[in-house]
Formats: sequence, C-alpha cells, structure tokens
Amino acid sequence: MSPRPAARSLRLLLQTVRDMVVSMGPVLLLGGGLLVAAYVWLDPQPPRQVRLATGPAGSAYATFGEGYARLLAREGIQVALLASEGALDDLAHLRAGTADVGFVRGGMADPVADTEAGIVSLGSLFYEPLWVFYRRDLAIARRQPGGELQRLTQLRGLRVNVDQDGSGVPQIVEKLLALNQLQSTDLRLSNLAPDAAGAALREGRVDAAVLISAPQAGVIRALLRDPAIALMPFEQSEAYSRHLPFLSTVSLPRGVVDLAADLPPRDVPLLATTTALLAREQTHPALRQLFAQAALGQHGEAGWFNGARDFPNTRTSELPVSAEGDRAINGTPPGWARYLPFWAGNLLERMWLVVGGLLVLMLPLSRVVPPLYTFRVRSRVFRWYARLREVEARLEAGEGDREALLDELDELDRVTHRIAVPLSYADELYALRNNINAVRKRLLARRTG
Repeated sequence: MSPRPAARSLRLLLQTVRDMVVSMGPVLLLGGGLLVAAYVWLDPQPPRQVRLATGPAGSAYATFGEGYARLLAREGIQVALLASEGALDDLAHLRAGTADVGFVRGGMADPVADTEAGIVSLGSLFYEPLWVFYRRDLAIARRQPGGELQRLTQLRGLRVNVDQDGSGVPQIVEKLLALNQLQSTDLRLSNLAPDAAGAALREGRVDAAVLISAPQAGVIRALLRDPAIALMPFEQSEAYSRHLPFLSTVSLPRGVVDLAADLPPRDVPLLATTTALLAREQTHPALRQLFAQAALGQHGEAGWFNGARDFPNTRTSELPVSAEGDRAINGTPPGWARYLPFWAGNLLERMWLVVGGLLVLMLPLSRVVPPLYTFRVRSRVFRWYARLREVEARLEAGEGDREALLDELDELDRVTHRIAVPLSYADELYALRNNINAVRKRLLARRTG
C-alpha cells in the first residue's frame, strides 16, 4: 500500500473512533456523573485514622489495642490508642464521640439509651474474670477455714482495692456486696489502678484487690505466680450469675497457669464478664469491618477460659450487632477478598450495586448512540448541500459571475474529495459529488448557450 492511501485509511480510522467517542459522550457523561455522585454519597473509602479507647497502660485492653493497631496498619489505617481508666471510661468516650471504637465489658452499657445513642457491637471478644486476690498470711491470721477466703463476706473490715472509678469495677463490686448484704462502708475501699494495686497488695498496704481483666494482663499473671498471694474462688458462682445475668460462670483449670508447677493446684470457680468491641454508628462501615476482621485474628484461639473459635461471637452481645460485625464473624467473606487488597475489595463491595444499577440504566440509554453516530457521520456530507444549494440558487436567479460560480463549485468538489466516511456511508458522499457535477454541467450549458 502506497503512503497516501495508508495515510487516508489511518485518517478514516481516527475519524471513526472520534465519531464513536463523541456519539457516546452524552451517555458516558451521564453515567460518569451518576457514578461520581454515588461515590460521594456512599463514601466507600474510610478515613486513614481511627481512635480506639483502651484501658490503662499494662492492661489487657492496652495489649489488645496494640495488636489491633498493628493489624490495621497493614491496610494503611493508623489506630490512635486512647488511654483510659477502663471499660466505663471507654464507654464514656464512645458516648461523647471522642473515640470511634472501644473495649467495654458486660454490664456497663445501657441497652436502651446506648442503642438510641447509636452505639453498636462488633462482637464479644473474650472473658474477663473477676479476680479477688488476697494475702495468704491474712487468711491464716484470721483463722479462716482451710486457711483461705471463700466468700465476699469474709472481706468485712479489710482494706480492699476495687480499681479506678472509670474501670467499672467499683460499680460491679457494689452489686456483689449488695447481694451479700454488705455496704461499701463495711470495707475500707481504695481505688488504685491495677498495677499500683498489685504492688500495694504485695507490699501489704492493702489486704485484698478486686480486678476484672483478661489473663493476658501482666499484673494478673504476676499475682497468680506470687506464693504470698492467693486467689479467692467463687463457690457460689452459679447463684451470682442468676442474680446478675451479665456475669458468666467460668473455671480456671488446674495447672493452666504453670503446668509443671501444678498452678493452680485445683480448678478454681470464678465469675466473668464478657468484653465486647463497641463502635459508634458514625464510625465508617469499612473501619467497623476491619476491626471485626481483626478480632477474628486477635481472639479466635483457645484461651484459659474458652476453646478455639468460641470468640469472637455475637451470641452474648448486649447491644445490637452491626452488619459488619455479624458478616465478619458469622458470614463467609466474598471470593474477591482473598485476592484484592482491602481498599479495592472494600470499593468493590460497596459500589457493585451502584455499578450494576448504572449498567441497567445505561442499556436503554445506549440506544441513542447509533442514531447520534449516524447523524454525526452524515452531517459531514449533508452540511455541504447548503453551500451547493446556494450556488444553484444564484445560478437560477442569474446572479453572480459564472466564472466565480465555477470556481466555487471546483472548491466545493475539492472539499468533498477530502471528506472521509466509512464505506457504509460512501453512497451519500458519491451522491453529493454527482450533484455538484450536475450543477456544474448546468452552469457550463448555460454559459455555452
């Protein structure tokens, strides 16, 4: 193929592509506008920072918070860990909007008020036993049966630490004391933080310490291994759980702390609350989904008080479980989640209905594309008829110089030879050229007549 026909073919191809793009322009513009509007409305991509309310430094909450921060950092999300006095303080941060997500133990939330305030659960995470540690020498000195304390009534008159007010422990202890017909004034109560309470107990500055924490907390493990410190069993645990439904009965298995040392030497019945991961409804759905997925990795293994996959769960939640938490814990992740990065999978998950709806909408609208394309191609031919008709009108009226009219027809003929149209429209181009030639013949015939 010679260079000239090749260049003409390339020009025709480019012209055809441009015609198609321009013809589809209105449909594409409408679809793109709707897609952008849906993206802005759905806001599928989460903010890059989220605030997680944790407990005091060294607590199990703080340890878990660091784990969540590492897991979410892999997805480009920065978790700002908000230190607090404990579960009740975490709930206060959620209510005030100063935290987006937080650890809150059972019995703290108000199922009615907090639901109305837009606080939802992402699932229950783990048991937090109620630990009552005391000094062994105290029980011996007071000549308690078996040399140990077994009931809360035996704490009467003792120096007992019940954790900080923001932890929620004082409120639970008050309920337990009331069941035993005790007043808070019957004990000499203090409110040291867990680590400080452990040190005070070992040094003899307090006689007993009540803690509610997961066994991962360093102070719990240290006190369990201290030979001078004993753990009080809750032999009436079933009765307590009947009176206070947010409490569960658990057992610290024999030897679970140290199998070689047979520590503890027997099963110890305990009471436990169930800690949940709560979030505000205003927290971005994608972030709630990420936290629920991270919970599976953080709390899915067997522990001292639960078997593998007992947690996280949605069975023991006091507040409504968000759709993201339920789907992450009880559902099956979509197939694309295995292969796509989080941001892409999240975008697909939240936009696929919109994209599908746009496709359904665009199908009938796409019917206007062929007529628009036809009009655009034919207009390149038909617009020259106006000029040809003007020449013919001047010819019929005898106006204008005949040589000038011939020059104008020649110019019009040269223009039409540069018009490129697809083969399916070539007949209209040749019809224009024939009409130009017909007018030229009439003009020449009149000139020679």
